[in-house]
Amino acid sequence: MALTNPTTAPAGRFTPDRLWHRGLDRYPNTGPRYWYLAVAVFVTIILYYELYVTGGVAPLVLAHYKMSFLYYVNILVLSNLVGAFGSLVAGVADRWGRANLVTYGLAVTGALTLLTPLAPNKVVFSIFAIAGGLVEGMCLVATPALVRDFSPQIGRASAMGFWTLGPVVGSLVVSFVANRTLPHLHNSWSSQYYIVGVVGLVAFAIALFGLRELKPGLRDQVMVSVGDRELIESRADSAEREANLARPWRQMLRLDILAPALGISLFLLIYYTAVGFFTIYLTSNFGFTTSRANGINTWYWGINAVALVVVGVLSDRLRVRKPFMVAGTLLAVVMTFIFMTRTTHPHTSSATLIWIISLLALGLATAYAPWMAAFTETVERRNPALTATGLAIWGWILRIVVCLSFFVLPYVVSAVDTLTKAPVVLEQAKAVPPGTIPPPALLAELGKIKSAAADAPHQWQAWWWVCIVAEVLFLGLMLPLIGRWSPKAARADAEEHKREVARLTGAADAA
Repeated sequence: MALTNPTTAPAGRFTPDRLWHRGLDRYPNTGPRYWYLAVAVFVTIILYYELYVTGGVAPLVLAHYKMSFLYYVNILVLSNLVGAFGSLVAGVADRWGRANLVTYGLAVTGALTLLTPLAPNKVVFSIFAIAGGLVEGMCLVATPALVRDFSPQIGRASAMGFWTLGPVVGSLVVSFVANRTLPHLHNSWSSQYYIVGVVGLVAFAIALFGLRELKPGLRDQVMVSVGDRELIESRADSAEREANLARPWRQMLRLDILAPALGISLFLLIYYTAVGFFTIYLTSNFGFTTSRANGINTWYWGINAVALVVVGVLSDRLRVRKPFMVAGTLLAVVMTFIFMTRTTHPHTSSATLIWIISLLALGLATAYAPWMAAFTETVERRNPALTATGLAIWGWILRIVVCLSFFVLPYVVSAVDTLTKAPVVLEQAKAVPPGTIPPPALLAELGKIKSAAADAPHQWQAWWWVCIVAEVLFLGLMLPLIGRWSPKAARADAEEHKREVARLTGAADAA
């Protein structure tokens, strides 16, 4: 018997076993359902805030630990690699539930984040980052599974748009907090970890008392609309008995799951580049301060966050997903190309960059929220009882692609390693007394910096071309997803389903 299955205490009454047994025996009413969705989205935001905080202060971390750019990238590679296998482990959420995995994972990540600034050297820092990647890889599969459970297909894109606020708002908070606090905290990178660590433990407390989940019999069925509730509840016991959980990986390793999962992983290359390297890119290529670079990033993440929700609502209203994916991809390709052309113009204003990356963010959001809805619906078509397993495969592929791309990036943009060391070298040059010839070693380092500054823009352009090709590949790989292209056909399907539910409900009442 799954650990989350036992009958719950009466609504509104707290008992200690609710800290572990979180299963709901009935599909919740609108108010409680929105609450559980809100908690799932909130904890996702905090998990990504913890995961992405390093990107917001990367130049300062590199300087503090005298860490090379290549070493930093290898930390990200290993973190994503162990996170990939953490995602696979999260497939057990189909048997053991999702809520405990998320809740107690928050406790671990919060503690790791608070400990990170105490790392005495870059090796220990790496260990904390990699351990956090493992736990978050598990949690970040369980949270979309929770959102799927509490959101019928008519409304799924909106719900997944809100869930996707997790990575986007997490990145936004990183940039916003760093932009507002670093100038007042003497550019102390450790302050950012202490802030998010405390917030992470607060999120753990909220999830501990406020996060619940559906029992297997309810979540193992496909719910098209809220009107299916009565039928879903009447079938809960039989659905739990009849759920096919044998050989879950074999059931999910299908083209219509594997191809779209690979496609979205490639499509998001530029997104993960933004997460890990936009601050470094803006400081090294355009000369912005760390604080100013985070201010520019704030626009990117803010536009992305708003667009995810708006597009999700529009997709649900029209009841189609693929047209939004195509439109979003085309916009993303155009804006990535324009962004690439500015790389060789180091005097580009921050206002121009904000416009470019804001439209890029709009394109990414327009494609992604409908994709998440379509992907979970495709997994449901295979087997709704194995939703977490399907999402685990997506999580594994995503992190493997990110791992490989991060491994390759420093070899494509090799000049960045030299440029991240430039502030220290330039300070040494300033310390040379006027009229004195700098030491030969210092002159050599200054020469390397000058050469790297000339090479870096062209190397970044090569990477942006990789991102453009990846975005185009997504258009073909998303095609196996379930879903109509025509809003009219989609509405006809919904009406037919409504009539079928009414027939089945009436037959059940008569019996």
